[in-house]
Amino acid sequence: MSSGSIIAILVSGFFTGGLARFAVPGPDPMPIWLTVAIGLTGSIIGAVIGNALTDDNGFVISFLSFGIAIALVIAYRRFVQKRPAFGAGALEFPERGLGVGQQRERLQKLGIDVNALGERLRPDPKHVERARLETMLQELHHAGVLDDEELAAKRAALDDRL
Repeated sequence: MSSGSIIAILVSGFFTGGLARFAVPGPDPMPIWLTVAIGLTGSIIGAVIGNALTDDNGFVISFLSFGIAIALVIAYRRFVQKRPAFGAGALEFPERGLGVGQQRERLQKLGIDVNALGERLRPDPKHVERARLETMLQELHHAGVLDDEELAAKRAALDDRL
């Protein structure tokens, strides 16, 4: 196997692992070699299962490879980092795992509070509710249910309420 083939395989593993990390919400500080390993492992397992199920269908193999790489990222997060893959806890910076300590130190040297990262990523419930109600008022105005004066009155009432 040529060195060009090896580099192409490693780059492919890096992209697959990186996309899998991107698909799961929240920070995942891990070394590049682990990203490549997750991508390569997902690709190999996906190719074996895809070939067995579909007789060499590239579309199925690609999606299985990507799905298995995502499952590996979720498993790493659950069993190594001991945190959820989805929900509020997923947005918090991990406390354990490969490369987490070094990443925490780098961010703290830059003046970033890693413990507050998850809080910054969570939207404020009042802001979300206001945006939802504002959108509903705009839709009613565009549909002709509310005229300009009624829209202004409803917005003022919304300001008083929230």
